[in-house]
Amino acid sequence: MAEPQQTPLNKPLNKGPGRVLVAVYGVFALSAGARASVQIASKFHEAPLAYSLSALAAVVYIVATVALARSSAASRRVAFAAVGFELLGVLTVGTLSLADPAAFPDATVWSEYGQGYGYVPLVLPVIGLWWLWRTGRRT
Repeated sequence: MAEPQQTPLNKPLNKGPGRVLVAVYGVFALSAGARASVQIASKFHEAPLAYSLSALAAVVYIVATVALARSSAASRRVAFAAVGFELLGVLTVGTLSLADPAAFPDATVWSEYGQGYGYVPLVLPVIGLWWLWRTGRRT
């Protein structure tokens, strides 16, 4: 009896342009984490929502970095969830920060769609989702 044909595996996430994506996520994890740590330690009482959202963004960037750096099926699912949540967060916080600036007396990573970071927080999850989709296609 013939052996069943195996389907090709997904392409690795961390090869080629994926390495750049992992590096950018790593930089954002570090910068958002450092920013949130300083803000929470020194002036949390001034803008607790904004600083908590910056900390949340840092956690999302850390999870996305680790998941994108690995290429297992489980890490791919985690990366989709983290990057999708990041896009939702940027769109939600960006919209709320423009609609009600008083609720955000200090900026977060995702405020005004990441304006303080050159709008990279808005573009990055779109690129991340595209990369996950592209590398997830069967060869």
